Amino acid sequence: MQLRKIKRALLSVSDKSNLIPLAQGLHDLGVELISTGGTGRALQEAQIPYTDIQAVTGNPEAFGGRMKTISFQIGSALLFDRERDAQEAQNLNIEGIDLVVCNLYPFQKVQEAGADFPSLIENIDIGGPTMIRAAAKNFKDVAVLVQASDYEGFLAELQSQNGQTSLALRQQLMAKAFNHTADYDARIAMRMDEELGKKSLRLSFKQGRSLRYGENSHQAADFYRENSSTLSLADIRILHGKALSYNNLLDVQGAVDAVQGLGGQAVAVVKHSNPCGLAKSMDQRAALEAAWSGDPISAFGSIIAFNQPLELKTAEFFQLDAEDRSQRKFVEVVIAPKITAEALEYLQQHKNLRVLELDIAGLEKAVDYRYLSGSLLVQEADLALYKQQESVTARPFPSDEAAKGLVEFSLQAIKSIKSNAIVLVQAVNQQQYRILGMGAGQPNRLVATKLAIEKAKENLKREGAEDIASVLGQCYLVSDAFFPFADNVELATQAGIRHILQPGGSIRDKSVIAACDQADIAMLFTGLRHFKH
Repeated sequence: MQLRKIKRALLSVSDKSNLIPLAQGLHDLGVELISTGGTGRALQEAQIPYTDIQAVTGNPEAFGGRMKTISFQIGSALLFDRERDAQEAQNLNIEGIDLVVCNLYPFQKVQEAGADFPSLIENIDIGGPTMIRAAAKNFKDVAVLVQASDYEGFLAELQSQNGQTSLALRQQLMAKAFNHTADYDARIAMRMDEELGKKSLRLSFKQGRSLRYGENSHQAADFYRENSSTLSLADIRILHGKALSYNNLLDVQGAVDAVQGLGGQAVAVVKHSNPCGLAKSMDQRAALEAAWSGDPISAFGSIIAFNQPLELKTAEFFQLDAEDRSQRKFVEVVIAPKITAEALEYLQQHKNLRVLELDIAGLEKAVDYRYLSGSLLVQEADLALYKQQESVTARPFPSDEAAKGLVEFSLQAIKSIKSNAIVLVQAVNQQQYRILGMGAGQPNRLVATKLAIEKAKENLKREGAEDIASVLGQCYLVSDAFFPFADNVELATQAGIRHILQPGGSIRDKSVIAACDQADIAMLFTGLRHFKH
């Protein structure tokens, strides 16, 4: 382990968070502190001695602060090899600087505040990246800190190592430093392109980890966390069970998306990225049972997401300790914002079940990315539900509070399902909604409609419904895009359906509406399509 004594440190920070405790700790260890303008004033106010950088460079700050640290003296003090170049440094009167503490002018913060272009230019740091990169390049001898969150741990190592740093720590800090300047320059480059009327995109991800394999066993796969995300799917806490697979993660994202916009107690049962069950209730156990009933067969090996903390009463639905093992409900993953201690203890009886925690409500998804061959598609995330709610048929679409709640649930459900998508949703009561039948990912919308109706009938028959047509007459049939022909309405009519939601916008809207009027069906136009490819 190659230890290096910290004798001199250069402190030049824009963000002064945690600066004083670090500076005081370094001073207490006998480290000479060198500092620049604003940072020096902060040290002075805290009564921490420091050497002004002008005493090192022999030059004053100039040009409104644009020139402070760029100099032969500072660059040499950071870059010379302590073993190979020691004699040359002595001949040139260069004394080494062993630590750089620097973060950069807040370009992104100023940009997000709407600053004009000249102000942005003034917030492009030059000296800072130069010092950071010099220290990082010479990590064999020099340490560099670019994140205030690292100060405490760094100081603790110094205190435990008699003022010295290990090579391993310096190498870790070096990697963070180069990532820091790369991200900084990427933001500037994108903004400069924008000023010229061009578009460029640079994405930054970290904490990559290898998965066992990808979608199939012959495909390698990795999982990364986006640098700029406040909260990421990669922040999942695995409380129990083995590591997540590539397919698990895709399905977890689908399950989280399905419940995120729903209030109350919402539960999604996802298989192959599609909710085969989705329900909302005031009671969590009831919501799970309703979601599971959407397709109990497909629910085998599914991913289940809850939008509220998972309680023991709900977890007991899986019957993990039942004497008859054949009756246990097998699922791959359970995820919730929190798992109560009692629920976790119960779920841990199943060794193959993955139990996850993640602040689902806190996840933000402003854009969607889709990588194509040598190219990238970027779009705004589909966050809106409807543009309008227009009843377009002779029979008015219900507009009472119960109907409004079911409409909201219906649209949340349809935008979570792969196109072409049709769902039948049911209000079990005024506080509980569920997907009763679903047709997803079909090239033909008529086929998707048939599948949704068939599944709804199958579920009602299994549950012992006496008048299936009457139940379907109270359900809403929802389409993610417009009906191109009236044949979908004809199928709905045959099944006894009396309520249809669709975006509208087809050149054949009039014929579709006419078919509804002939069948005494109420139709609502929402004005927004929800394709999900």
